[in-house]
Amino acid sequence: MDACSLHVRSYGADLGADRHDFAQLVLPLGGAVLLDIDGRQDRLDPLRGACVAPGAWHAQTGVGPNESLILDVATTAMSHPAWERLLERPFMPLGPGARKLVEFMGAMRAQPVLVRGWMPLLLDTLALDAPRPASRLAALLARIEAEPGLPWSTDSMARSAGLSISRLHALFRAELDTSPHAWLRGVRLSRARAWLADTTRPIADIALAAGFSDQSALTRALRDVTGMTPGAYRRKGRETLPSAVARE
Repeated sequence: MDACSLHVRSYGADLGADRHDFAQLVLPLGGAVLLDIDGRQDRLDPLRGACVAPGAWHAQTGVGPNESLILDVATTAMSHPAWERLLERPFMPLGPGARKLVEFMGAMRAQPVLVRGWMPLLLDTLALDAPRPASRLAALLARIEAEPGLPWSTDSMARSAGLSISRLHALFRAELDTSPHAWLRGVRLSRARAWLADTTRPIADIALAAGFSDQSALTRALRDVTGMTPGAYRRKGRETLPSAVARE
């Protein structure tokens, strides 16, 4: 293999554990992937990535439609000092800077020489992001992700986190580069998209369970992001997912 090769890959059902003699960065562009690395599990999405060490057993399962930037790096090309920190912990948060780089590199994947030139900056950015101190938002984010259908508002989110509304906005901007409302909408859409792709639940039920006021609200939100209605998104996911599944 080249010293550094880049792919954009989608994952489907678990195809069993695998390992290889090179390092691999798994950086989601969209959707979510469940990844097990030597018995440690985590859910990857555009806010969370992973570093698979050479020789580590790993297996992955896609959660609905998904797409990840995959960087395979030979051990001979791992001289950058950031690798030591990245290999200490297999899973890492993706801060605003890292996310912008991942999006750019994914968009420029047809020009691998150009993309490889951005690798040192990406590694530095990932190393700065991981590990991060415990977030004041961690418990709130976990609760919302577990129960997106509750009637969350900026006020109730602030009260749940023990913060003022202004402090809540400041922390969301500093840690997630977004607003509480935009993040909540993204969580609800992500959950609705997963249910549309993976279940046969009625669309109206999915809308309410994900926290939308009704099916029309879900339709408007999904159209804003994907240009598709929930029904079209469900059909598209089932048509394309089998052919998009790739194995390392």
